[in-house]
Amino acid sequence: MTIPAIEVRNLAKSFANVTVLQDINLEVAQGEVACLIGPSGSGKSTLLRCIALLEEHTQGTINIEGQALGFFENAKGVRERLPASSIREVRSQIGMVFQQFNLWPHMTALGNVSEALKTVDGMKKAEAEERAMIQLKKVGLEHRAGHYPSQLSGGQQQRVAIARALARQPKIMLFDEATSALDPELTGEVLNVMRSLAEEGMTMVVVTHEIGFAASVANQINFLDHGKLLFKGPPAEVFQKPRHPRLEQFLDTYLDRGASALL
Repeated sequence: MTIPAIEVRNLAKSFANVTVLQDINLEVAQGEVACLIGPSGSGKSTLLRCIALLEEHTQGTINIEGQALGFFENAKGVRERLPASSIREVRSQIGMVFQQFNLWPHMTALGNVSEALKTVDGMKKAEAEERAMIQLKKVGLEHRAGHYPSQLSGGQQQRVAIARALARQPKIMLFDEATSALDPELTGEVLNVMRSLAEEGMTMVVVTHEIGFAASVANQINFLDHGKLLFKGPPAEVFQKPRHPRLEQFLDTYLDRGASALL
């Protein structure tokens, strides 16, 4: 039996007295693309941040490649926190790309991609920059390696951010609305990089409002609303007509993006 790349069981997340996620169950096979869709405030980004352990989930378990992330339940069913070394090991398998590019303005594209390889992974400069150039080439920016973020378009900056995440050779990539800060004209170049990663077999979880992308690339669609995973399944099943009334209502907002032709 193949171990899932990501396994989320009975996950809940609260901030103070406000529950933002409840009873989330999600499984992503190795090499699959799972898209999280739903209205703003539905908990999509919080779920993604929990999978990256940027937020600590309140209840439930998350396994990455069969290894518990952050917490586990002991033989008595009591939730315990894992040692920091174990958490670092599991988190090293995950790369994440955010809505904002978060590039260091004083570093070139090459510097941004190679910095963590030097400071976190302890690589020598030449080795780190060689690997960084490979990733910049993968996202089509090797010719811009010496440029600073202010000299790059928004789409190029986001591709540098993707290269930076890929440089540490993660097994899983998480994308949190990676195109929402971009003009429509620049969105396509980032989505094309993401499509290429999917074709190469990268396991991906993508929070997106690009419904056409989700319908054409994802292996599974997960629709969240008010902190609950209302339904999930392959695109052909989730988007087939007649659709769930709540999904139909949600999709009405995005038909002007041309998604209707793909659904």
